[in-house]
Amino acid sequence: MTADARAWGRIALALAIGSVGGYVGHLLDLPLAWMIGALVFVTVASVAGAPVSLPPRLRAFMIAVLGVMLGSAFTPELLDRIGQWGITLSILFVYSAAVGALAFVFFRAYLRYDRSTAFFAAMPGGLAEMTTFAHDSGGDDRVVALVHTVRVMLIVLTIPFWFRMLEGYDAARRTVDDMGIMDVPLAEMAFLAAIGYGGALAARLLRIPGTYIIGPMLASAIAHLLGWTTFRPPMELIVVAQVVVGSALGCRFAGTSVSKVFRTLLHATGATGIMIAGTVTAAFTLHQFVDTPLAALVLAFAPGGLAEMSLVALALATDAAFVSTHHVLRILFVVVVAPFCYRLAWGKGR
Repeated sequence: MTADARAWGRIALALAIGSVGGYVGHLLDLPLAWMIGALVFVTVASVAGAPVSLPPRLRAFMIAVLGVMLGSAFTPELLDRIGQWGITLSILFVYSAAVGALAFVFFRAYLRYDRSTAFFAAMPGGLAEMTTFAHDSGGDDRVVALVHTVRVMLIVLTIPFWFRMLEGYDAARRTVDDMGIMDVPLAEMAFLAAIGYGGALAARLLRIPGTYIIGPMLASAIAHLLGWTTFRPPMELIVVAQVVVGSALGCRFAGTSVSKVFRTLLHATGATGIMIAGTVTAAFTLHQFVDTPLAALVLAFAPGGLAEMSLVALALATDAAFVSTHHVLRILFVVVVAPFCYRLAWGKGR
């Protein structure tokens, strides 16, 4: 069998396992069923040694679809509300610094990670960037990548169930009003595709973090705010995006031993617990002072991945524009401030 055939086989297997997992999640009426089901099934398969992988370009394409979907939430009526987000955004930056500092102490003082690994593993966002910064400063980039992957996985698995149990949200019923593929004219589909491609290209040229989601989201937001279109990607594409994003996250565990996954899971659970506690505290406190639903505040502050938490917001029909804007700015804040603070405190060494 040729190398290309083996590569295609790994991709097909990952998507097949993810699709089965997503469908099982759908049958069980799980919150965010297609992504959580795919994530759990592919993670188990990866750790068990199954030859699964997904090319970054496939995930990037689906992330761009999600970016266009998020941008569609920025309607002209939203302009009156954006000015009210100043308080929550200000607290978001303070919160990000605080939970990052607490997680750093946990990794450094309690778990005895080296300084660079502890610092960049503790940051609440920017998996790819934090892994690169850790490598450049002499840290263990594999541990940092695994900790961030587990953080995103735990939050994705925790937050939707929290809403299901305490808030009564039903994700399966909240997506039925989305546009189906037959509801979007072909010309509009082509226009949305052009928006996504153009936004991603511009973000790449400008070296914006999160190129394939932030670029399309900003381009789509501009198009929808200006009234150029009122359409959004069909729900069938969003389901496929959930499967691909969940499967891609699960594939990150491929080649990792069970013992290392279990050990990192325990370590990351402690740090993620600190972050979730900070999320809930900040959300409940802010809810007393701002006219924003508690659900939107929790999703906006939960330090999961931008793509993953945005999918949660879409599935729960919870102010996706508010949530995605806060996650974009959190990630930009972490990516810019974290390496600056590290160099300021310790230079480039471990």
